[in-house]
Parts: sequence; structure tokens; C-alpha cells
Amino acid sequence: MGTRRKARVFVRVRPTSDFAHEMIRYGDDNKTINIHLKKDTRRGIVNNQQTHWSFKLDGVLHNASQDVVYETVAKDVVSQALSGYNGTIMCYGQTGAGKTYTMTGAMENYKCRGILPRTLQQVFRMIREHPTQAITVHVSYLEIYNESLFDLLSTVPYVGPSVTPLTVVENPQGVFIKGLSVHLTSQEEDAFSLLFEGETNRITASHTMNKNSSRSHSIFTIYVEAHSQTLSDEKYVTSKINLVDLAGSERLGKSGSEGRVLKEATYINKSLSFLEQAIIALGDQKRDHIPFRQCKLTHALKDSLGGNCTMVLVTNIFGEAAHLEETLSSLRFASRMKLVTTEPAINEKYDAEQMVKNLEKELALLNQELAIHDRLANRPLVNCDTLDEIQIDEINSQVQRYLKGTLDEIDILSFGQMQEVFNQFRVVLSQQEKEVESTLRRKYILIDKNDFAAISAVQKTGLKDAEDHLVGEADGQSFGLAVTSFSTKPGEKPTSKKTLKEQFSSSARKEGISSSVTGKDLDIFTSKDGDVKDMLLWDREISSLENLLSDSSKEELHPPRPSTPPSKHEAFEDFKKERGSEINRILKENKSIFNERSRMASETTQCINAIKREIDLTKEALNVHRSLQEKQGECEIIDDEEFQLILKLKDLKKQYRTEYQDLCNLKAEIRYCQHMVDQCRCRLLKEFDIWYNESFFIPEDMQVAVKPGSSIQPGMVSVSRIMPLGEDDQEKSSQLQQTMPPEGPDSIPFYNAKVKTEQKKTTMGLQQAHRK
Repeated sequence: MGTRRKARVFVRVRPTSDFAHEMIRYGDDNKTINIHLKKDTRRGIVNNQQTHWSFKLDGVLHNASQDVVYETVAKDVVSQALSGYNGTIMCYGQTGAGKTYTMTGAMENYKCRGILPRTLQQVFRMIREHPTQAITVHVSYLEIYNESLFDLLSTVPYVGPSVTPLTVVENPQGVFIKGLSVHLTSQEEDAFSLLFEGETNRITASHTMNKNSSRSHSIFTIYVEAHSQTLSDEKYVTSKINLVDLAGSERLGKSGSEGRVLKEATYINKSLSFLEQAIIALGDQKRDHIPFRQCKLTHALKDSLGGNCTMVLVTNIFGEAAHLEETLSSLRFASRMKLVTTEPAINEKYDAEQMVKNLEKELALLNQELAIHDRLANRPLVNCDTLDEIQIDEINSQVQRYLKGTLDEIDILSFGQMQEVFNQFRVVLSQQEKEVESTLRRKYILIDKNDFAAISAVQKTGLKDAEDHLVGEADGQSFGLAVTSFSTKPGEKPTSKKTLKEQFSSSARKEGISSSVTGKDLDIFTSKDGDVKDMLLWDREISSLENLLSDSSKEELHPPRPSTPPSKHEAFEDFKKERGSEINRILKENKSIFNERSRMASETTQCINAIKREIDLTKEALNVHRSLQEKQGECEIIDDEEFQLILKLKDLKKQYRTEYQDLCNLKAEIRYCQHMVDQCRCRLLKEFDIWYNESFFIPEDMQVAVKPGSSIQPGMVSVSRIMPLGEDDQEKSSQLQQTMPPEGPDSIPFYNAKVKTEQKKTTMGLQQAHRK
């Protein structure tokens, strides 16, 4: 285990021309920030109001550039990643204080890029500086919006939306997000493209304090795996870097949020409150239970907050007097984070393949030692090595002789030889089965017993079996074996010159046969005594027959493309019958279940209402009976009639509770069925859009690439991939490659990824406009 370390905390002050110099002061060590407030004279002479606060931190970043912020906060954390240490960098603060600017920066300006892009650059720079290590990098991008988890990289073409919702899962190795896509990035430009893709999908809104306020928490994770290329050690190290951009806390009176933005602010403040509760519990050494599971944010950051990780917090604050209360709240959170300790340790794992190689070497050494020991003890040597080809051939020869009866016994000298003997028995059996099958295929025509259309077509050709029955005639239990002769029998009229191929093809066309005549469960057409010439002629006709059937099936599977695309309504009906038949079937089943559950819920509701009316009537009768007893002076005595009413009321209430519980269960099932119906409907519409575009809008020369059986399967190629780039985007990309950016060669991947993201936005905008 590693040594315990305290979390490092920095404060970054947003630059402003109205800085409150009298209220906010920095210490000489640049690690202390002091807050001073004037006393409120309206409270009177005796006033115990606190007016001075002092916060000791790891650094104060005032008027600091993005370069200085990264060198101070993140560089050391990222450099330890190749050594196997996990790291987390988190930005916290009030809305509009500069958290997103600190984490991601301004994407339009390379110099103003934030911690996240610089981290990616440093990771790939370290890979280039360590040529003796094989290092792989994966990334993922998670969004927590209104207590729901979303994959910001689900719009990548080869990923697609997740069918099941994302969930936080724990295992002995730590916490991970089930269903979150993880992407391999072999180049720096690919990592930037994924970053820009995720930033495009983030949810933002505008209010009085921030025009582009992030309405969700985001976690960008970089997974690093390093193997040594010089050592044969099976150990390797892994690490992950979590870059967390928290949504800002809001005072609703200042932000003026309404409607959807108000709901988002409520979820944000609630999750940040739970985060602070977890931080307070982690700072208290006497606490046994840490409330990580109160919200999705704290649960997802469980490893980062108090586990095997180096933790760094950047607290963003305002320097203006108008926001001093929020600044104090953020600084209190930072001081509490200073009390949190983590226990970072190197994450070592073992390569199974390399372990096998090392164990094989060790086994060879042990075999050598055993051989030396046998020689010293004058015992016969036991061969533990793998059998070579000569030894295997010898064992095969012994097995063949044993089966023929020329060899009585096979001497077994080692366990490996015994295994090979059994293996050779299996080989001989397999060879005999293949020979029998080959003989059958030379003499017989094979037709699937379950293919009744093929059997019917063969019957029309006039083929008969050995007992002079037509092929397929019932023999009492099933279809009999079919027989045909290659030469005419004596006394029979010669057959027509029309070949079997022609006979069968005409019958097949009438019956609509499109399947092959070979299969697992087969009927057999045997041949009687015929010469070799007739047999060869028969084989040629059979091969031509199979080609004919395969060609007809291809024609049916690939109908000609119409000159003008049909209407979407007609195409949708055809799609539901063909390619989308399975999804449409599932949709109908889900609808049927949904309607059945709705009907049951309606009946249960009616039953509950009837029971409720019966309960009310019973209560009324019981009250009337008790009032009569009071008038008669017998209120303390329960007679039989009152007792029966009480029992009836008790049974009705029990029945009411049972029916109500059933209704609750039915409502839960209805909600789930409605979700499944909506999910299937969306899937059906999405598959239809892909099929419609590929079938009627992809150019003719591209149809060959996406037809069934090719390397590109349906749905893999989108219309945007086939559409050419605009001239402006092409010129922009070529100019960027020809001219060197003013920031130097390190900025080329950044700008290339930015251009690709803009091209994708333009293409998606054109597609949406075309659909409208």
C-alpha cells in the first residue's frame, strides 16, 4: 500500500476590474487568502458577528495564465501516470467563476486551452519520450445531468446510443460506469477529436450570471497502460486520470433561473451539497461510514475522493464584493478538502501471456533437473517434451496396425504419448466419416427432408425410389429414400432429351424454390448400376442445378433498385416486412403486453373502487348499529351483528391492501412496458432511416460496397461519410496542413481535430435541414 497524502487545494481568482482589495487580501507566501468584512452597525453595540477569515491553501492563482495554472496544478499529477499512479483534478466553484475555462479553456484559441487539452498533450509527449515502453491510451467522457448518467461520446459513428442506461458499479478493482464507451486513441489528434465531440454534446444554458453555464457535471477519464519492451517481466502498470468539471453552485435569487434551468439548478445544488457532506465525512477521522451513495456524483468519484488516487482541487472564486458570500462558501469547501487524505499506490497487473512464457521456461528447467536426477539414480528417462512430427507419425502407424489386428498392444511410455494415441483414434474416426460422406455424395443427390418445396419439385421430374414409388410418397412414417437411375431400364422408353437441370429448374420456378439442396438433415437419391460416363454427366447436372438455385436465390434477395425512391410510408411498410421484421415483431409483442397490463390495471382499479364503496357501506352500517346500542344503553357489549360487521370490515381492508399492491405492481410494469415500446419504436425508425438512405440515396457505385456479404455491413456507412466535404472545409484543411500555425508544430493536432469537428457540425446541420 502507498503512503497517505493530503489532497492539494488551489484557489484561482477570476480577473476583474472591480477587485475588492479591502475585503480580499493574499498572504506573502502566496498560499494564504484573508477575507475581511465590516461589522453591521445595525445589530447594535453587542455584536459577535465574525468579520475575519483566513484560509491556508497550497497556492493562490491570481491573474495567472493558463500555462501557469497547468504547471502549478496538473503537471506533476500527469507525469506520475506512467509510473502507475491514479490522479484526479477537480474544478469547483460558483457559477460563472471560471471552472470550465480552467478545465477545458477556450476551444477557439490554442493559447487559451485549459487543463484537459494540455493533459492530453503531455500524455502523448511522454509516450514519445519513452520508446522502450509500449503504452496504450483510452479515453471516456461521462456527463451527470439531473442525476442521470450520459455518455458524451455515444454520437461517435461506431458506438451508437446505449440500449441500457448507464449505472455506477463497484467491484474489487474499484468503481466503474457500466455501459460507458471507452475509446482507443493512438494519436494526439484522435484524442482531441473525441474531446471536441464530447464538448459539443454537453448541455449548457444561459442566465444572468453566465451566458454559457454548464448544466451538468462532466468527468473526462484518460486510461494509460504501459508495458516494458525490454524486460520479459509479466508485470505492467495501469493508471487513470480523472478530469472533473463540476457544474457551478447557484443562488437562485441572483441567477434568476426559471423553468428547466431552475430544475437543473436544483439538481446541481443538491449534488454539490451531497459532495460536501462526503468531504466532511472523509475529513473526520472518527467517521466509519462515508455517504458516497447519496448521489451519482459522489458514487462515481468514490475512488478519487478517498481511495487510490492523487487528489487536486481547483476552487474558482470571484474577486468582487458582490459575490463575497459565495466566495466564503467556496473557500470553506476548499479548507475541508484539505483535510481529506488519500492513499495513492502503483497499480501493477500481470500479463497472462507473458506469465505463460515464463512458466514454460521454468518447466523446461525443471525437466532438465529431473532428467539429471534420473541419470544419477540409474532410472529410465521419462520424456516430458512435446511430441514431434516423427513421433506422432509413429503413433499413427501403431494405431493403424492395432485397428487392422497386426499389432496386439501399444506400449505407453509417457502421459503425452497416451494422449496422442487417443487423439489418433479420433483422427482415424474422422477420416472414416469423411470417406463415407464423400462416397455418398458421389452416388447420391442430397435434399433437405424439411424442404417440402424441393421434394415437390423433384416429384414433378418423375424420379422414383428403389420400390418404384415417387419421391416423397409416404411409407407409413416419413418420406422414403429416393432413387434414380443413370441409364434407362430394359423395356422402358428412353427418357426425353430434357436434362434433369431443365426439369428441376422449371419445377423450382413453379414452386418458388430458392434454397440449396444440401443440408444436415437430408433425403438421399440413390443410383443403380450405371456406367461412369452417366455418373459424370449426373454430377455435372447436379452442380449446374445447385448454381441455378443459388442464382435464383440471389435474384430474390437483391431486387432491382427503382428509378425513383418510393414514399417513406410505402418504404416503411416494406421495411417492416423484410429487414425490420424482427424489430417490428418485438414492438408488436411489447405493445400487446402493454395493452394487456393496462387492461388488467383498469380491472384492478374498478375492483378497488368497488371494495372502497363496500368498506364505506360497512362503516356506515357499523356506526348506525353502534348508535342504536348507545340509545339502548348497551354500548359496552358487542353483539353478533356488530362482530360480523367488524370481521367483514377487516377482510375488506385486507382485500383492499392486496388489490392496491397489485395495482402498484401493474403500474410499474406498465411504465417499463411503455419504456420498451418507446425504445423499440426509436430503434425501428433509426434502422429504417439507415436502410432507406442506403437503399435509395447512396450512389450506384457505392451500392457494391454496402451490399450484404461485403466487408461493409448495413448501417456502418452513414450518408455523411459518403457525402463529399465542402470546398471551404477542404481548403481550410489543406491550408492548415501546408502552413505552420503560429503556436508551433505542437498545435497541429489541436487545430486538425477542431477542423474535423466543425466539418461534422456542418454536415449534421445540412442533414437536419434536408430532413425538414
